[in-house]
Amino acid sequence: MNRSLRVRALLALTVLALSLFVAVTVPLRLGLDLRGGTQIVLETRSTPTADADSAATDRTLEVLRGRVDALGVAEPTLVRSGDHRIIVELPGVQDPKKAADVLGRTAQLTFHSVLGTTDDGAGTSRQPPKRPGERLLPDESGTPLRLGSASLTGEDVKEAAARFDQQGGAGWHVTVGFEGAGRAGWARLTGEAACQAPGEPARRVAIVLDDKVISSPQVDPSIACEAGIRDGATRITGSFSPEEARELSLLINGGALPVPVETVEQRTVGPTLGAQAITASAWAAAIGTALTSLFIIAVYRLLGVLAALALACYGLVSYAALAALGATLTLPGLAGFVLAIGMAVDANVLVFERAREEYAGRRRPSIRSALAAGFRNAFSAIADSNITTLIAAALLFFLASGPVRGFGVTLGIGVLASLFSALVVSRVLAEFAASRPGVRRRPRLTGIATTGAVRDRLTRRNPLLLRRPRRWLATSAAVLVLAGSGLVVRGVDLGVEFTGGRLIEYSTSGPVDPGRVRTALADTGFPHAVVQSSGDTGLTVRTDPLTDAEEAEVTGALRDVAGRADKVRDELIGPSLGKELRQGALIALAVALGAQFVYLAARFRWVLGSAAVIALVHDVVILLGVFAWLGKPVDGVFLAALLTVIGYSVNDSVVLFDRVRELERRGPGSPFPGIVNQAILQTLPRTVNTGMGAAFMLTALAVLGGSSLTDFALALLIGLAVGTYSSVFTAAPVAMGLHHRFPRVKPSRQGRAVTT
Repeated sequence: MNRSLRVRALLALTVLALSLFVAVTVPLRLGLDLRGGTQIVLETRSTPTADADSAATDRTLEVLRGRVDALGVAEPTLVRSGDHRIIVELPGVQDPKKAADVLGRTAQLTFHSVLGTTDDGAGTSRQPPKRPGERLLPDESGTPLRLGSASLTGEDVKEAAARFDQQGGAGWHVTVGFEGAGRAGWARLTGEAACQAPGEPARRVAIVLDDKVISSPQVDPSIACEAGIRDGATRITGSFSPEEARELSLLINGGALPVPVETVEQRTVGPTLGAQAITASAWAAAIGTALTSLFIIAVYRLLGVLAALALACYGLVSYAALAALGATLTLPGLAGFVLAIGMAVDANVLVFERAREEYAGRRRPSIRSALAAGFRNAFSAIADSNITTLIAAALLFFLASGPVRGFGVTLGIGVLASLFSALVVSRVLAEFAASRPGVRRRPRLTGIATTGAVRDRLTRRNPLLLRRPRRWLATSAAVLVLAGSGLVVRGVDLGVEFTGGRLIEYSTSGPVDPGRVRTALADTGFPHAVVQSSGDTGLTVRTDPLTDAEEAEVTGALRDVAGRADKVRDELIGPSLGKELRQGALIALAVALGAQFVYLAARFRWVLGSAAVIALVHDVVILLGVFAWLGKPVDGVFLAALLTVIGYSVNDSVVLFDRVRELERRGPGSPFPGIVNQAILQTLPRTVNTGMGAAFMLTALAVLGGSSLTDFALALLIGLAVGTYSSVFTAAPVAMGLHHRFPRVKPSRQGRAVTT
């Protein structure tokens, strides 16, 4: 074992040992869409007296943290997002209405003297306040009270607690204790009220929460005028239920929000749906990995076995990296983790195919030297193709939000882990195996001693695949028009995430006709509701934004048709946030295309870079058009799939054009069409084998991933097929056309121009 191999082996063992330790000792953080719970996104709003700046959002965050702690939620998460938004995650909370009510209340608590009422004895006359500073608010019974200016606020309160008074008959109430200047202020307020005769309205003290009188008790007759209550304690009564009393006490203890907040997004996922997604994804990963491994072993024999072992190491490293970084594994992220297993095969396939060329082409005398040359020659294609995928992952992280951002994290970690497994782990195993005497005597065991069935057939026939490039371009254009017409005829069905609205998923006891449910909702007053089947026993309902009362009507109408219907997912997106996410998606798509072009133009000459981007646009339009024809929603998960398709499509083009660049260097002056055709024939085995590996994983996801991942896997399968086609039959003909129109001119040694 030479020194470089020993260094790589030591590095691999160190990383794998650390990964195993982290995987065993550090639990992986699951997103709410996998473990169940509620996520609420709150946005701070400015008022005439308070500006919702960054500092106000920070103070609001601290108040909300106190409220959430008082709710008793296990492992809650509150983080600020930008200058005006706060993301609250409440694991296990299945009642988003209650959580949103508690979090969204401003809790402005004030104590007022009562100057009188506007009741003239014959009814209520709504007269305006007669003095500056007075307020007019109805008490608990609806009688308007004239209130003086606030003497005390919630900041003067030391603590509040919910109590039950069984003997005194007060039932559930809230005790309030004042501190500091609040004790003297309470004594003064109650002392002034005690100067009025018992029964008079002015002997009352009004307790106001968020501009609503929640209690206006009379000062006890035992309290002397001007003396007041000096122990700094009182209690708020009002026929509270236990929950109402506890909620009021935690609002008072948590303090008032500096500025109002508005719920702009709300997601609730039942624990059963998350558990089903984990189970389904685990089965998809297991079966997909097994099929991919069997395929690789069948093609590359011993090296395929080692590649499958490297895949297992990749899974361990990826899992440990997610856990060590504290990343949250979301449902799209879990799908990305499974997908990356299939994509991780690509680097091994590139290396093994290049090693086949070296050994079977008699350029290298031994399997080990052929492998070393294969790793060296494939490195540029591996680096370029993975960097393009990393660009897509970075865009998802910086421009997306929520679970889709988690997919970007998982995809990025998966790319880096696959590079490590292919370039370090797989290389150590392959070179160690190639150096064994038994393998040296029987090189056919390695799987790279022959060129393979696909390459042999191509070599014998040597077909000119692009003899008529314009025909292929015409075919691509026809497919593009056919798919793109769906965007015009059917239009893009933007999901709730991009339009704003409410999406509710139900689990029913049996199959239900969506048409019957659609009719029932129209009769109930929701004619524009979109009802779709979700799996065998599920339904999704998409509507405009609904209040909780309207949501109850929708659920009731559905249960009248379906019988038992349990909510397993509930998402509410505000219109302003939907517009913002829609704009962000368009920006992400434009930036993705621009970033890929810039990178490709830097790595290749602009002719090849432009051809790759044109093929990329071709793939994007076709995928959008197919989803339009199928009536599938375009949402954040689709955006994740689309950007992944962009990265994958560019991968294929990069591998092809990397070979074109290499062949141009070997034979300067050779006809460009011949070089492109030769590059296609040489890289086609890699394209087929890599596509098969990814197809196994995606098919497993589509079949076993459940309703939550079916559309995601379908988008990727379509993108895989279209991207594989376009890299050969769209990008290559476009490159040939651009090269013909803008030939590459180099100065010859005699100083004359030479066109290539």
